[in-house]
Amino acid sequence: MNINTLDLNLLRLFDAIWRTRNVSRAAEQLGHSQPAASQGLARLRQQLGDALFVRGGGGVAPTPRAEALALAVQSALSTLEQALTATAFDPRRSTRSFRLHLSDIGEARFLPRLLAMLQAEAPTTRVETRPLPLDEIAPALDSGRLDVAIGYLSAMDDTLSLPLFRDRYVILLRRGHPILRHWRRRSAADEAELLSGLRYAVVRSHADTLRILSLLGVEGNIRLSAANFLSLPDTVKATDLAVLMPSQTALQFVAGGEHALIEPDMPLRELTVSLHWSRRFAHDPALRWLRGRIVDMFETAG
Repeated sequence: MNINTLDLNLLRLFDAIWRTRNVSRAAEQLGHSQPAASQGLARLRQQLGDALFVRGGGGVAPTPRAEALALAVQSALSTLEQALTATAFDPRRSTRSFRLHLSDIGEARFLPRLLAMLQAEAPTTRVETRPLPLDEIAPALDSGRLDVAIGYLSAMDDTLSLPLFRDRYVILLRRGHPILRHWRRRSAADEAELLSGLRYAVVRSHADTLRILSLLGVEGNIRLSAANFLSLPDTVKATDLAVLMPSQTALQFVAGGEHALIEPDMPLRELTVSLHWSRRFAHDPALRWLRGRIVDMFETAG
């Protein structure tokens, strides 16, 4: 085909379908109607002489030709976007709204420091938090619906990232839980038996907690599956349920005097909280500034 006859909007459509694996969702992201997106895809298929996407798995799957084109199209669009948006960013004057993925724990722990920093350095900017399911975060970063994501996002290999800090899972209990008097004088052989006697609450957004319990052979002891961590300490306090929780968060509840924690030798207990962003917006001046200040903020906090 002759590149002079190619409509750039068709490449944007191709990229959106590639990222979403769905023509309707691609149309929605681009602000098109579904028929318009289908017509655009038909034009691109005709110009390239290939189906590009075929039906499958609740959406569409790329053909080998589309696989070969995808990285080149994304690189070209990214270069063009960066060239068009590469204006100087003045944090003191900007009215930009930054969109972040944070969990409930992330909002409680990170938002106070982040907003204090923005109030001092970028006082007219705004922040929107948009907690999303894990499988939606990378597409949201690529489409610009999210600017950055902060959290323990172990399956986010297709984004750029920097580690912010390391933590580990512990088990939070009520202060008077019966296991505690046995735990203090346990032997190594006693741990498995004591853990198998607990009843657990888990948080669905932290899939590794489910995997840990499965590897310990106690997944049958789960009595509560909740959406958020911050709803659980009061439940733990009122029951004999135990919850796997990052230690830095658990210690905040222990400091209140009504909770205790134990640290068994568990698989997958180590976790790294990272900052994630899309390659497509790696050179956006405002987002480069935000990422740098977030990293500095965590380094200063130790």
